[in-house]
Amino acid sequence: MAESSAHDKYEFKKTLETIRDKKGRSTELVSLYIPGDKQISDVAADLREEHSQAANIKSKMTKTNVQGAIDSLLARLRYLDKVPENGIVYFTGAVDIGANKTSMESYVINPPEPIITYKYHCNSEFYLEPLEYMLKEKGTFGLLVMDRREATIGTLVGKKIEPLRRLTSTVPGKQRKGGQSAQRFQSLRLIAIHDFYKRIGDAASDVFLTVDPKEFKGILIGGPSPTKEEFLDGEFFHHELQRKVIGLFDIAYTDESGLHELVNAASEKLMDLELMEQKNIMKGFFKELISESGRASYGEKSVRANLEINSVETLILSEDLRAERMTAVCSSCGEMNQKTRTWRPGEHIPDLGNCSKCGAELTDVEIRDVVDELSELADKSNAVVHFISTDFDEGNQLMSAFGGIVAVLRYNTGL
Repeated sequence: MAESSAHDKYEFKKTLETIRDKKGRSTELVSLYIPGDKQISDVAADLREEHSQAANIKSKMTKTNVQGAIDSLLARLRYLDKVPENGIVYFTGAVDIGANKTSMESYVINPPEPIITYKYHCNSEFYLEPLEYMLKEKGTFGLLVMDRREATIGTLVGKKIEPLRRLTSTVPGKQRKGGQSAQRFQSLRLIAIHDFYKRIGDAASDVFLTVDPKEFKGILIGGPSPTKEEFLDGEFFHHELQRKVIGLFDIAYTDESGLHELVNAASEKLMDLELMEQKNIMKGFFKELISESGRASYGEKSVRANLEINSVETLILSEDLRAERMTAVCSSCGEMNQKTRTWRPGEHIPDLGNCSKCGAELTDVEIRDVVDELSELADKSNAVVHFISTDFDEGNQLMSAFGGIVAVLRYNTGL
């Protein structure tokens, strides 16, 4: 089945590209971030206060544009019964369109993740940083920091670290009490360590095995040596979790602050993981491409034809693919005319032209985003859709050599 979240991310990224290119002549582009738990009446009161403050702006043009943008936001809020669960983001202001002209433009975004902080921002560019962060790949990582005295278990989702369990041990210190033989003391100590490690493993299972397997990316373990190595080598994790461990890291703290220290220590590893996932997807395509299986398809025409007969197993699209499919039926001779054109944000899409059969002028041209079309076809045939970054060689090759569209087929169709 096509991954709707992947397509949603593409649409979200495309919208941000459009907004990112908008510039104002002065500090007159307004960005408004409203979290889901914010009262609309409070937002309206804040905006009225900002409108009042804008009266102090010296430039008459800037003052007019800022107050006009705020008026537009207040008007929009009147039609909003309740802030959506993830919050809502408004962008509005006088955008410079060249030739000494401006155009009042507005955009509304329902973010894919919750807005954390309420923010009103006025500048010559729209404020996109919180939304840009949402574009980054995220999953859930299990976090475990431990030594022989205590352990803390948590999760990492995006940048949010959530401590979930804390355990303390009854392992005695290295100094034995009087009357105990060294051998008996050491034996009791090893039993206590083993029992503590088992408690950690059981607690980790309670936390990590409840995470959606599709979202669970792996487990990071931090602590002093040799404790974390002993724990992992002793296989105290559930067998499904044991193979999910992606790294051991030396850190000093094993309380909640240790979780943050662990994430900092593993930052490079986390970046590599995202890259490796996409590399493996491309590796699978290239393997089929050089084999004699006939299961590799590339280019819009071939991939589209295979999607239409439900033969695509995996559709792979470049995150940088920007193309629109123009379709028109000639009113004179009935001939269907179609053309795909790539574009960049802000570029004018050329007209389809005249009918290829009779030369008559074409009207009522339908324009559709190519990614939307192909994703819908994939969804109908239960194909998996992957979007690939151009930030590494194979991803760049997908865009430059294959036009950003390839597929792995279920069988050789000859198309």
